[in-house]
Amino acid sequence: MVLHADAAAGPAGVRMTIRGAAAVARGARAASVRSRYSGVALVNGAPGIVMAPRGQLMVVLALTISADKISRIDVIADPPRLQELDLAVLDA
Repeated sequence: MVLHADAAAGPAGVRMTIRGAAAVARGARAASVRSRYSGVALVNGAPGIVMAPRGQLMVVLALTISADKISRIDVIADPPRLQELDLAVLDA
């Protein structure tokens, strides 16, 4: 498992890579406070999650699935990169 986050996604303003399921899970728990603004979506045709507080798209998690497991998460928050994504929010 590997997570890649662009510079706009993190508090330090630098690109970040986290390796290992346990480390990624710790980060997910820390970010879980934002989950109330999140929804399941297709990101460029693949599974993902969008975070849009007050209807403003802020962060997209693009998931890569291999062997029925999430193997990679790309965290995208850079506004120009967000505009390039093909998003389809799925109803729960």
